[in-house]
Amino acid sequence: MNFILFIYINLDYILLIIITSVAGTTFSVFLDPQSQEHAHSDSACPIICNRSHRSYDICSINGPTILDPKVSTFYAIGHTSSTTQVEKVKPYPRKWDIFRMSQITEVTLASGPPRAPCMVQHNAPALLFSAGGYSGDFFTDFSDEFIPLFITINSIYSSEDLILVISNAHDWWTRRYADLLQTFSKYPIINLDNDTTTHCFPSVTIGLISLDLMSAGPKPRPNSKTISHFHALLDKTYAHNHPSNPTSLKSRPQLVLAGRNNAIGRVIMNQAKVKKVAEEEGFDVIEFEPKYATPLREAYALVSSSHVMVGVHGAALTHFLFLQPGSVFMQVVPIGTEQLAEVCFGNLARDMGLEYMEYKIGVEESSLVDKYGKDAMVLRDPEAFLKKKGGWSSGTVETYLKKQNVRLNLTRFRGYLKKAFVKAKAFMDEEG
Repeated sequence: MNFILFIYINLDYILLIIITSVAGTTFSVFLDPQSQEHAHSDSACPIICNRSHRSYDICSINGPTILDPKVSTFYAIGHTSSTTQVEKVKPYPRKWDIFRMSQITEVTLASGPPRAPCMVQHNAPALLFSAGGYSGDFFTDFSDEFIPLFITINSIYSSEDLILVISNAHDWWTRRYADLLQTFSKYPIINLDNDTTTHCFPSVTIGLISLDLMSAGPKPRPNSKTISHFHALLDKTYAHNHPSNPTSLKSRPQLVLAGRNNAIGRVIMNQAKVKKVAEEEGFDVIEFEPKYATPLREAYALVSSSHVMVGVHGAALTHFLFLQPGSVFMQVVPIGTEQLAEVCFGNLARDMGLEYMEYKIGVEESSLVDKYGKDAMVLRDPEAFLKKKGGWSSGTVETYLKKQNVRLNLTRFRGYLKKAFVKAKAFMDEEG
């Protein structure tokens, strides 16, 4: 098992991630009944927590409960023990990230009597999670929130209706993902931070089961779901107003060129020439400069109707989830980011059934050569350079992710485009 320690960069923060590179990603249930901790030795206690996973805690009340949002507390109803049991949990699947977890609202589960009577009775169970992670970053919105939400619902609730209770959710976040949230639940969302009404539920689960990339070779379970199932959910959410087979309506393969002109680092400095070469190779090229404010339905319509997506490693490439299985996803990999590229996007892209390609830039294609020279260790042997510097730190992040841009060798890149064109045409022919 090869552990990878890396730091993921956004305009406003540095995100530390420790994961393992694994292939064949299956979303499985990782709830071991033997590792569940009862809130009290009394076996009749309805409060159960599982704190065995390195990334998340998950707790539940398996019986009637009242939520008092004013104190972020769920009270178990009907428990007759003379001793009050209390558990506290922060429902965000990054518990090793001390800084980020300090921003997450803590939720209490208690067996004592509620402070206020029930005002709204619900017949469906509740699932509470936090959206207070690295809000504003497209990659972590999916890796820490929506993919774990998908896993949790399919692991615990199956086809059962449920009500989403969300904490630390900004209004703009809720508006941006309104369509997707409605796919998970037909009921109105309860915002833990703004609601003052007490709610009654038949049961509640607090926390999300995250994608376990630390597991070497996860085995499918009877109710496991894959990234292909998650893509089908996205298609159900965003594609119902578009033609069922939009890629087949074009005479030339459409290539989406994802730019980073509004980002820090990893910009394609000769993007106009790259576009021209792609057009010469037979593609209709659309330049896509994704912003967080870009409507997801609009982005989905563009990407899902394309045959090829090309871009430099970064959060915006998370849009690859919108590609149709069989289409081509080419990731341009800057010097020093090879492992990040594979773990963040490569494995999942293959599992989704995409024709995944990597264009690993050469030393002469990196802007770092102007500063360090082509024979410097930082370019010639980035693995040794990172080891010498003690791994990923603010300094090495600055070097490889924030200060490095790329100038693609057009002759070399043309060869990759030719291969992508063959794959794209085969995809078009298959689609009819």
